[in-house]
Order: sequence, then C-alpha cells, then structure tokens
Amino acid sequence: MDIIKSFASYLSVERGLSANTVRSYTLDLKGFEGFLKEKGEDLASFGREDITDYFEKLKREGNSTASTARLLSSIKSLCRFLIMERVMSEDPTEILKAPKQWERLPKSLDVSVIKELLDMKIESKTFLRDAAMLELLYSSGLRVSEIISLKVNDLHSEAGFIRIMGKGSKERVVPVNHRAVERVGKYMSELRPGLLKNKQSACIFLSNRGAPMTRQRFWQSLKVFGMMAGIKLSPHMLRHSFATHLLEGGADLRSVQKMLGHSDIATTQIYTKVSRDRVKEVFLKHHPRAQ
Repeated sequence: MDIIKSFASYLSVERGLSANTVRSYTLDLKGFEGFLKEKGEDLASFGREDITDYFEKLKREGNSTASTARLLSSIKSLCRFLIMERVMSEDPTEILKAPKQWERLPKSLDVSVIKELLDMKIESKTFLRDAAMLELLYSSGLRVSEIISLKVNDLHSEAGFIRIMGKGSKERVVPVNHRAVERVGKYMSELRPGLLKNKQSACIFLSNRGAPMTRQRFWQSLKVFGMMAGIKLSPHMLRHSFATHLLEGGADLRSVQKMLGHSDIATTQIYTKVSRDRVKEVFLKHHPRAQ
C-alpha cells in the first residue's frame, strides 16, 4: 500500500479538499517519509518519538514555527486516516501540540513612531477621514473589518466609548480617547456630508463615492502615512501596538483581552511575551552592567 497516495486519494475524494491543499499535505508527508527512511522506518510504523525527533531536526535547520505547525496538522490527519484504515491502533500525535507561533505577530511600533504618524499632515482631499481612522485604530485596537463597518449609532462620543460587533457576532464596548473622538467628529462635520452627496448611509467612514469604506481603500490610505514615515505600515501593526503599549503601561491582561475582543485569553497572552522582550531590550541597552 502506497500510504501517501492512498491518503491523497482519501483527502480528495472523501473529504473533498482542493488539489492545492492535497498537494501541500503530500509534500509535507514526503519530507517526513524521507526522514523516517533514514532511520530505517516508514509511515506505517512511526511513533511519537519519531515525530518529535523530526521537529527537532526542522528546528535546527531554521524552519519557522508556522511551517512546523502546518506539518503537525498534516501528520495528525494522516494518523487519523491510518487508524481508520486499521494500519495504526494508537494515535502518536494525540498529546502533541503545535508550537507557539510568536513570530506571526507583526512588530509593534515605538510610541515615538505612533506620535509621528498621528501628527502628520498630508495634502489629500480625504485626509480628515484617513487621519480619523488612523487615530481611532490606535486608540481602540480595532480590527480593519470592525472600523470599516462602524455605524454612526455605534459611536458614543460624550460617554467615550464605541460599541463593536466583532468576530462571531460578539458585541463588546471599547473605550475611545478624546483625540480620536475629536478627529472623528471633525471628519463627520466637515468631510462626510460632501462624501454622502445627498445620499444616506449608516456607516461612519465612507469612500469618495459615498459607499462604505473597503479594506483595500483603507490599506491604501495607511500606505501613504507609512511611506511618509519611512515604514511599512499595516492595520495589524496599529492593533498590536495598541495592545503592547497598554501592557507596557501597566494594563492588566483581562482588560486588554476584552478591548481586543479575544474569546480566549491565551491569544492575548502573546502580547505579554512581546512586552517582556521590550523590557529586556531596554535593560540591555541602558543598564551600565547589562553587557
């Protein structure tokens, strides 16, 4: 029995996966199969120790945690298939967990860089809108999908908060500072009526044609700010900067979790590592006997 070929057929025919997905599984498993052959073993008889040995090899070779996590997913799927086919009696991946993928986090920006971005003046017809979105994104740590879908009734300026409908239709309330409130208010009074052109829209942020803003249009606006600052700027950077700066300033993890809209606090805990790394960097740079 050609295990990889049979497994690929199962993925394609019974699970209905795309050709590209099946190809990715196949390539992952061929690499693992080659490693097993070097040990005198095969895909019908490997165990947990073989998997961990392979991961250690990949780590020494500089493979990213993302690729290792994908590989583990491939091996887990193969093991389920082999148990179903009665080639294996026990699943060697049962208690194995994917490595924590720290490097998936985009780098957070220094406070000085954020200040430079927010203080910028750009000659653009839509500057008021773009600057308001930028300020609001950093002020409240919103996702792009959340900021472009904000409704007029979601903003409670006097109370200093916005109501967000996040992932999975989960509602949350997020504080918003007075600078962001002022910028959004200025945009709404001075630019938004002209964008509407006598039409009506419940959305706060509108395109030049008066339609709700799109992800692509907002990305384009951010790129201009980034180019002016000499950095490659993304919405994720601002969200991660928001969370990292809060924790560095002494905010508790649960509060940051609620503001970001994370259902699992383990997701928010990623930022504690980023914050600890920053503390270590400052120590090494400034303490006279750190080196």
